[in-house]
Order: sequence, then structure tokens, then C-alpha cells
Amino acid sequence: MNQLRCPSRTKIILLAPTMIMYIVFLVMPLFIAVRYSFTDFSGIGKAVFSGADNYMKLAEDRLFLVSLKNTMIIMGLSGVGLLVGSFIVALVLNEDFPGNTLSKAMIFAPYVIAPIIVGLIWGFILNPEYGLINSVLRKLGLESLCIEWIGGTKWTPVAVSMVFFWQLLGFHATIFLAGIKTIPGDLYEAASIDGCSRSRSVFLITIPLLKETIIMNVILIITGVFKIYELVVQLTGGGPNHLSDTLVSYMYYVVFTSSRYGYGMAIAVFILVISMCVSFFYLRISRNRGKEAAA
Repeated sequence: MNQLRCPSRTKIILLAPTMIMYIVFLVMPLFIAVRYSFTDFSGIGKAVFSGADNYMKLAEDRLFLVSLKNTMIIMGLSGVGLLVGSFIVALVLNEDFPGNTLSKAMIFAPYVIAPIIVGLIWGFILNPEYGLINSVLRKLGLESLCIEWIGGTKWTPVAVSMVFFWQLLGFHATIFLAGIKTIPGDLYEAASIDGCSRSRSVFLITIPLLKETIIMNVILIITGVFKIYELVVQLTGGGPNHLSDTLVSYMYYVVFTSSRYGYGMAIAVFILVISMCVSFFYLRISRNRGKEAAA
């Protein structure tokens, strides 16, 4: 059968609006950010070229290093929690039981809530003074167990990880569930006939066949952590003294509060480079696995 072919001129016309939007709102701001990262621009006056001074300052900026540490803690805690938790939830939701559809909707619901609203909700739960958790502990006479969940220098990254986990659990579980649905049921039946238990078949069949899905979730979790802003602003405002900031919230403070646009753009470029490296790593793994499968 003859396939319908789209003339080159038609392709250009169809792609032009998307390409224009892509160039104007993504490519151009990217180049502008990189350019300003090599200046001492303060938002007023002329941007003076300062070389790599802004990037050299990153290693000496204590608050930047604290925000980087907080981001890494959130990435480690939420990354492990989301991978394991969403996979287990997907396995449960893959079973047929009463209320399955309602359970899927309830687990996925937090993902569609705006992050600023999520931060507001959890602020009333985690606040060390009037928050729900500490209030319940005080009512039970367990005041010694009360923790400064947010606003302190120790537990805030853990609290942000917990909120991030709650918000993204349903999303990543849905991705895992979609991957599980693609696995032929014949494989599980054959394994059952051979005497393989259901728990063992998860390790021998499900996990190996979900490697691409696992990699995808890892990439989405990592890139998602590097975009955390609203949660930190709503929960702590970066306090005390920006010791609970993440990379993005600290960058916002540097640019829009301190008016150090050049230095803020250097932080933005740093975040961009890490995200690009992660994306490249994912594409490299996917390409290698595609070649192995084709061979």
C-alpha cells in the first residue's frame, strides 16, 4: 500500500509554531542565562564581563554548599523511597480487589495538587509549634518526641523529602503500573507451573523486565528534585538564614532578593548542567540497551 507522504513545505508549516515557541521560550533564555553567568550584572546598569568568577565563588559560598547538601539529602531519601514505595504500590494496584479504581484515584490525587497548596497543607501538619504531628504527641504526653520538622537545620530536608514522596508516589506508581501491564501473563503462568512463588517471580520476571521503566523513574525523580521550589518556600521560606534552602530556592533568593543576577545565573547553569548530564546518561543507557536488544 502507498503510504501518505507529507510534503516538506507542509512539514515546515506544521512544525514552525512549535519551533518558534521552543526557540523563544527555551533556547534564547538558555543562552541569555549562560551569558549573564559570566558577568557581575545586578539588574541595573550594564553587565560587565567577569570571566569565571561566579563559578569560582560557588565552591566558596557556604549557603550554596548547604543548599546543595540539602538537595542531595532530599534526592537520596525521596529517590529510594519513591522507587521502592511506588513499585510496591503498583504491584498492589495491579491486583484485582474491591475499590481498586478508587485507590488509584486517591493515590494519584496528590500529584495534581499545586505544589504551593501541598506546602500549605503540610505546613499545618509539620509546624513545630502548632502542627498536627507535634500537637498529637503533646496530647499523648510524648512531648519528648516532638521534633522541629521544619524551620530547623536538621530535619527540614527530611520533611521536604517526606512531602515530595507523598506528592509524587501516585505518579511514579502509575508509570510502574503501566510497565507491569505490558508484561505478558504467560510468563507468570509458566513460572507458577515451574513452582516459582509470586514473590520470587517479582524478582525473576517483573523487575528485570521493568529496567527501562526503573531508569525512567530514576531520571524523573532526579530532575524533579532539582525543580523543588514551592515546597521549600511554603514550608520554611528557606529559613533559618537560608539553611533549609534547596538549589532552586537559593538561586531565587540570590537573583530576585539579593539582585545578584550574574551569580544567580551561574547557579542556574550549574543546575542545568547536572540535569543535562542525567538526561544524557539516561539516553546513553537507553541507546545501548536498544542496540543489545537489536543484536
